[in-house]
Order: sequence, then structure tokens, then C-alpha cells
Amino acid sequence: MYSNIIKGYTSSTGNSSAPSCPTKSPVSDICSFSKTIAQYDNLIQCGSLKEDGQQRDVLQQLGPLQKILKTYCNSIYLKPPTPEIKPNDDNSELHKGEDPKLTKTHNEGSASHKKEEPPPPPPPPPPRGFYIYGGVGTGKTMLIDMFYSHVENSRKKRVHFNWFMLDVHQRIHRRKQSLPKRGLGKMFTYDPISLVAMEISSETCLLCFDEFQVTDIADAMIVKQLFETLLKTGVVVVATSNRPPDDLYNNGLQRDTFLPFIHVLKEYCQTICLDSGIDYRRLDKAAAGRLYYLTREPDAEAVMDALFDELALRQKSVTGPRVLRVQGREVTLRKTCGSIADCTFDELCARPLGAGDYLEIAGCCDTVFIRHVPRLTLTLKDQARRFITLIDNFYDHKVRVVLLAVAPLDQLFVHSGGEDGRDRQLLDDLGLSGAAEERLTLFTGEEEIFASQRTISRLMEMQTEMYWIQGDRSNSNSRS
Repeated sequence: MYSNIIKGYTSSTGNSSAPSCPTKSPVSDICSFSKTIAQYDNLIQCGSLKEDGQQRDVLQQLGPLQKILKTYCNSIYLKPPTPEIKPNDDNSELHKGEDPKLTKTHNEGSASHKKEEPPPPPPPPPPRGFYIYGGVGTGKTMLIDMFYSHVENSRKKRVHFNWFMLDVHQRIHRRKQSLPKRGLGKMFTYDPISLVAMEISSETCLLCFDEFQVTDIADAMIVKQLFETLLKTGVVVVATSNRPPDDLYNNGLQRDTFLPFIHVLKEYCQTICLDSGIDYRRLDKAAAGRLYYLTREPDAEAVMDALFDELALRQKSVTGPRVLRVQGREVTLRKTCGSIADCTFDELCARPLGAGDYLEIAGCCDTVFIRHVPRLTLTLKDQARRFITLIDNFYDHKVRVVLLAVAPLDQLFVHSGGEDGRDRQLLDDLGLSGAAEERLTLFTGEEEIFASQRTISRLMEMQTEMYWIQGDRSNSNSRS
């Protein structure tokens, strides 16, 4: 299932391994940009959206790029440079075994008959993409989806940034596995990141990302090298984020080595701030019923049990454990029935699970009960980080959640907590001073605090009737 979801991003559009440029379609009555604006206007007229001048301005700025992408192909940036042959290099294959004096005379004689051709001019710079950032619930994801749906280019991909990085790690792993075994005592260096970037560049010329973020040093180093190659090989990037570019990987470990990427990103992408100060997910919307329970409420567990049983009656399955296989590992969900899972917080977030595991659950479940969610203090920042990733994956796949927590939703994340002995041990292992504990996000939980706002906003929307209806897969076999 995990591979099926990822396949939607990685699958090529043709049988040929070479990039194929889109053919120019007949001129339509309405251009792509006009269709996007028309869709936005229709949503306002039917009451699904409220007029927002900033959102409209973003769509207008994206319009010219839609037109350019209709006939754009990045193949001219993928040609490897012609190898330079130095005539005076005695070790070159061309002159091996030749008399250097004769070679020199020959070269001087031939130069009078044939002038060296000048190198071809460099290709024009690729179109600039967009980096759209702003507060939670301001409509960034909606706008990028509208833009993407009306881009008339077959070599385009739209993916959540977490899934993209999962796929990149898989590609890197496959390339490393394909290397010949190293002999005893033999050392060699191998850098697969640039090769993976070229591979992706040959598959697509437009990448649309949702939730562009960098939270750990491993991804920071990969992102820097990967995206420098992607952007310079003509891949147009349109991304959303809650952070401005200059705040990416803020206070991260060895951030100095990441900073050059920010300059490249701003060179190849125009930055737009979308921050009206309104979280549209918090506006009054019809609720789907009671989906958030507090542990202190009497009979809360019994009510959730009854809801699970009611939903299970519609499933053509029996209740029992389910084993998921994720990248060679087994992840067991103790209580499932068809597309419903009944889990505890510790089962999902206290174990060492990640985005790939949550993506697998999102692929096979449309409803997940999460019981005994604690108050998420900084002492529990590892669990909080997993919970944030879990909700990000569930939200993007319209997975419905029913929660039982110790605190109301707006009090679930607490930006304080006691010291964690593991942090002190890690500081010692890394040879860092105590000052680093107050500065680096690895220890301060700054990234989790920042992302918690997005999680709360999304959980509020996930309790609405519209979200609950959209997440019902009972009449769809697309994610079976």
C-alpha cells in the first residue's frame, strides 16, 4: 500500500526513459489561469469560500507560470557537459603512444585549416517557481491544488514534502544497494544524491510541494544538495510552508552548512507571504458529531466503543489485529476491522514509527480511533513530533480520527516541561556545551511548538461534517 501511494508521485508518464516534452494542445476558449480564477469565483458564489484578497492575489501571480508551463520542458538543462580533451595531455587515450613533437606539429598544422568552433550559448534560465508561506489555515494548500489542477503539462507532480523525502531516501538506498561489495581494506566514496536528483529531473519538470519543512540534520544535508541540482536542471518548484525561507531549519544542528541552499531557493523561487490572520479551519462549520472526548468524562470509553462497533457493522471483515509491512519491517495494529483501526496514543506515537509507517496506515484505514492522548509537554517532544507527523499524513489522506485525550484540543500542547535526561546524554555524546540546549531546536522543541499550531488547526477541520464525508471510502475502491 505504501508503494502504491508513493507510486502516484514517482510513476513516469511514458515508456521512454528519456524526458518527453508536452505537445502544445489546441487553443482553448479559456486559458488555464482563467479556469483557476473561475473555479475560485465559483467556490465563493456557492458559499464554500469567503472572498480573500490575498488568496486572489496569489492566484494572479501564479497565472503567468501556468501559461509558461503549458509548453515547458527542462530537457535542455539535463544534457551532461561535453568532456574536455586536452591535446597536450600525454596520459590521454587520444595521444597514447604518440610522439609529443609530432602531435604538436600536427595540431598546429590542423589549426590553420579548421578553426575551433565556439561553445554553444548557455540555455536561458528556467522559469522561477514560487515559495508560498504564511500562517496555518490561510488557504495555501487549497491554492496550490487549484494551480496544479489547471497546469496543462503531463510531466508534473504534486506531493506532500514528507512523502517526497521518503521516496528520496528509498532511491538513495536502492542505489547504495546496487553497488558492488567493497573489498576488505578498500575505501571508496559514492555520492548518490546528485544522481537521484538527475533521475527525478528526468521524470518531471514541475514539482508542487505541500508543507516544505526541514527538521533534522540528515534531511537538511540531503535537501541542500538535492534541490540545488533539481533547480539548476530546470525543475520548477512551487511549494507551501508555514515558515519563510530564512527560517527554514532555524537553530538546527550545523545550520551553517544549510544556509547556501536558502540563497539558491530564493534565486529560483519567488517568495509570497499569504497571511491574512484568519484560520479558515476554525470558522464555524457543521460538526460531524462528537469526535473528541476527554478522559475525565464519564463513559467516554464506552461511547467510543459503541461508535467503533457501529462503524464496524458496515465493514465486510472481522475485528482483530492487522500486520502492516513497511520497508521490510512489520507494524502491528492490535485492533482493526476492515478500514477502521482502534489504537492507543502509545501504540502510534510511543513506538519508533515515522512518516512511512503513518503513510501505510493512511493507505489502508479511513477511520482511526486514538485513545489516551496525553498532554504533550516538551518532555514528550519525541512523541509530540510523531503525533504531528501522524496528523499531517492523516489530514492529507482524509483519514477520519476520533480522539480520547486528557485535555481539550486547544490545551493539548504545552510549551513547557521538565528536563529530559536523554538530552543531557546527547549533548555529551555530541560534545556540545550546555548553551546548545537553549539554542538548538533538537533540544528546545521549537519545531514541535511551531508545528503544533498546524496540528490543532487541522484537527479542528477533521471534526467537521464535510471532512468526515470526504473521508468515507466505503463506496470507493481507490485505496483498498
